Amino acid sequence: MRLVFAGTPTAAVPALCALIESDRHEVVAVVTRPDAKAGRGRRLERSPVGRVADEHGLEVLTPRRPKEPEFLDRLAAIAPDCCPVVAYGALIPRQALDIPPHGWVNLHFSLLPAWRGAAPVQAAIRHGDEVSGAVTFLIDDGLDTGPVYGAVTEPVRPRDTAGDLLERLAESGARLLATTMDGIEDGMLEPRPQPAEGVSTAPKVTVDDARVDWSAPAFAVDRLVRSVTPEPGAWTEFRGDRLKLAPVEPAEDGLASREPTAGPAAGLEPGELLVERRRVLAGTASGAVRLIEVQPPGRRPMPATDWARGARPEPGERLR
Repeated sequence: MRLVFAGTPTAAVPALCALIESDRHEVVAVVTRPDAKAGRGRRLERSPVGRVADEHGLEVLTPRRPKEPEFLDRLAAIAPDCCPVVAYGALIPRQALDIPPHGWVNLHFSLLPAWRGAAPVQAAIRHGDEVSGAVTFLIDDGLDTGPVYGAVTEPVRPRDTAGDLLERLAESGARLLATTMDGIEDGMLEPRPQPAEGVSTAPKVTVDDARVDWSAPAFAVDRLVRSVTPEPGAWTEFRGDRLKLAPVEPAEDGLASREPTAGPAAGLEPGELLVERRRVLAGTASGAVRLIEVQPPGRRPMPATDWARGARPEPGERLR
């Protein structure tokens, strides 16, 4: 089949590469988000998918909105048989959906109807799902509501970050998408409606959503931090400045240790810091978590123990 691939971030690259390498399909163009400013110099940069397309000499379409007449006209002229989609980042209008005979087929990183929306992997980590996965489905006018072609499952490991899980799903999902394209071309694959039960949503995660609430239980703090690693990144405040956090670990004892330098072996208040010889603890609603790596403003990430030696938190001082 003639394919026009739509995608933007790094997670979409394995699927694009799998389709480019397929001996059954021809990727004739790529649709991706417009070049965006990035880095300290704020220079315009091509998306990861756009860069791969450039390397393979593919036509790259970058409409600001996929309903633009110029884009629709060009897509119709290319005349794709199907448009596979992975994390493109914009809703596809009906005018575009109607152009390819086999429609637009989305690779979504959840087991639909669970976690419809922009951040399914983050939602799976934050809510403690033990199993995640990816599906291919035919895009309709709803938000991730179309009928499903196929699925793969992936266990969620106890210390997975969103980045860890997404990396694995991007690889297994790429194989699923290629297989789905084969099945559609063969006429052997028909999509099935999603179940009416088990619907949940996963809206885009904002920077504000990534702020740690120390009044939550330790398991919830742990899940939140892992769910927003690497993007947008967990953070808290210390002495009025933002402090970024890498994944934390629930303290084995849940409390301060009984080292002579540790002070009273009582539970810490939410956000309360305790600096020990080999670890830095922060209190939650149900015990303590260990800070592993932090990043103060204008500094590089550093071990929490090194940061604490410089910051010297006072007894009872808290993260907010």
